[in-house]
Amino acid sequence: MNDIFERDLSGETVSPQDPGYDELIGDIFATMRKATEMNTGYRTPEEVHAFMAEILGKPLPASTTVLPPFYIDYGKPVDIGEECFIQQCCTFFGRGGITVGNGVFIGPKVNLITINHDADPENRSATYGRPIVIEDKVWIGINSTILPGVRIGYGAIVGANSVVTKDVPPMTIVAGNPARIVKKIEPGK
Repeated sequence: MNDIFERDLSGETVSPQDPGYDELIGDIFATMRKATEMNTGYRTPEEVHAFMAEILGKPLPASTTVLPPFYIDYGKPVDIGEECFIQQCCTFFGRGGITVGNGVFIGPKVNLITINHDADPENRSATYGRPIVIEDKVWIGINSTILPGVRIGYGAIVGANSVVTKDVPPMTIVAGNPARIVKKIEPGK
């Protein structure tokens, strides 16, 4: 049987009654503690990179900027590409896996949520994850929420205050709740 970390990342339902759950929650609290340390007071870009390396378990690319405060529950399954700009007050629920491509702009207060609860009220404390993939050159507007299992295609734009519940095709603009395609992007126009 896989350990709870593998099960969680693979999208299986995990429950507080499962063996290893306490260790999973312990890692989450350790990640949140490190993020809180980063978020407390002014940090230089170099200090933010050092904190993010600890949170992610790997270096944040030198060309990428993260502006604290930054909230994250679990960083190990999160991969962030080159030349990204992540504005302040973003929340990443990373347990289900988050991939951020290169050249991605993420506006303030954006939520990337990979975890959901079981719909059965008798098992509501159980959770399952679905990965979020954000391809290269995407721009996500302020206060948007991306829900579990969504892929945002190359060059797409998510309008401010949108709730993205379905995949976004490349080179489109989506907006609203739920987000819908409002325009195709034509390069050079």
